[in-house]
Amino acid sequence: MKRCDLLVDVGRRRFLSGAGLAAAGAAATTMVPQAPARAATAPARVTYPSARLVNIKDLKENEPIAVTYPDADAPGVIIKLGKAVPGGVGPDRDVVGFTTMCPHKGFPLHYNHERRTLNCSGHYSVFDCEAGGQETWGHATQNLPQYSLRVDANGDVFAEGLDELLYGRLSNVL
Repeated sequence: MKRCDLLVDVGRRRFLSGAGLAAAGAAATTMVPQAPARAATAPARVTYPSARLVNIKDLKENEPIAVTYPDADAPGVIIKLGKAVPGGVGPDRDVVGFTTMCPHKGFPLHYNHERRTLNCSGHYSVFDCEAGGQETWGHATQNLPQYSLRVDANGDVFAEGLDELLYGRLSNVL
């Protein structure tokens, strides 16, 4: 008698556990009543505080200034990059702001002047400041939270929101 070499021996225990999961899944789909359709609700809106962070004349190209936003427990930086970038404000559209807590595990980020990136010393994530805080390397699963900035007629730079959730928070404002 000829033997088939294409069969895989999965073992009795593995076969029975897989069969049991399949049977439980099939039973659950036939026994669970369907929930009635609900009307769509609008997502909750977060109202961010408007906070003056710095005056534009105090910024020097490629030298970050430490700030906190939206509260004292949220460290960040304002940077004048010297060229127009996404989310940039000011006359040259080159002023941006980011949180300096890594979205992966909350490690502090450090600015690399040569590459114009914020780098995590914990697990080596790298965030490109010229590309809106996009992660270019590392373990983080989201981009770096960037501040929504505006500049008034006096040159004061105000933060008025964030585009991502700060590390360790269910909401960016308390």
